[in-house]
Amino acid sequence: MLHLRITVPAEQATDIHQRLSRTPGVAHLAHLPGASTHPPGDLLLCDIAREAADAVVEWLQDELVHHRGAITIGSVGTVVSEAAARAEAAAPGHGSDALVWEELEAAARDDAYLTPSLLVLMGVAAAIAGVGILLDSPILVVGAMVVGPEYGPLSSLCVSAARRRWSNVGAALRTLGVAVLIGIAATYLLTLLLRVTTIAPDAYDISDRQLTAFISHPDALAAVVAALAGVAGMLSLTEARTGTLVGVLVSVTTIPAVANIGLAAAYTEADEVRGATLQLLVNVAGLTLAGIATLAIQSRLTARRR
Repeated sequence: MLHLRITVPAEQATDIHQRLSRTPGVAHLAHLPGASTHPPGDLLLCDIAREAADAVVEWLQDELVHHRGAITIGSVGTVVSEAAARAEAAAPGHGSDALVWEELEAAARDDAYLTPSLLVLMGVAAAIAGVGILLDSPILVVGAMVVGPEYGPLSSLCVSAARRRWSNVGAALRTLGVAVLIGIAATYLLTLLLRVTTIAPDAYDISDRQLTAFISHPDALAAVVAALAGVAGMLSLTEARTGTLVGVLVSVTTIPAVANIGLAAAYTEADEVRGATLQLLVNVAGLTLAGIATLAIQSRLTARRR
């Protein structure tokens, strides 16, 4: 279940309280008159089944509660209550696959921010992947894929596009673009350093990379895997399945492709740069389009249950 904390003007409080009391999925409803001092008003508290939350938040926004007060959504760990059990049984649908758009959009706004830690992680992940490609080590490449933070802005892009929040779409694209450039630059500079110190081989020979050569040679299956990962990624976010998200991260070759671009550029291998760039574009496009489509389908299914 989720916990709603609603700050509302006193003149609206009674009507909203009565409507909440009649809403399937609501439990433990409390009305505290005059409890809010800034902004002035009443405080309404309740627990609500996750599958009923989005509709309630939507009509609260239609009443302009968020303009004159506030709507706070919080997670509830464990609830031991027969009233809560009855509320969950009365709510349409199932909580594990319910969409709460405000929750998703808040996460999307956070993931769209360009932060120093994101750039550092992107550079580190790409550098690890670059070493993995040089050594033809799938283990290092997979490790880099888990470290990579690029799915944050990608998921933000999907949610923002699905909700037509174009300013957030632009922010997510900028963050993703800068992160990719940082990853390429980090791998490029590391490769130059390794070549100068004779740690890296003098020549870039793809025949020595039997296990990682696919990174710069995308095919139709790469697009299929990216699309499937996009579906799984959105489901993992909407259902908070972190284990699934890890599987998504190691299914797509965004970080390895970024690393391969920088690595091949350091060896002035134009064909490899083009191949890795195509791989990157295929993966980003597959993840994004499939993610947007998944959210659209989930939204329609949720709307039908109401």
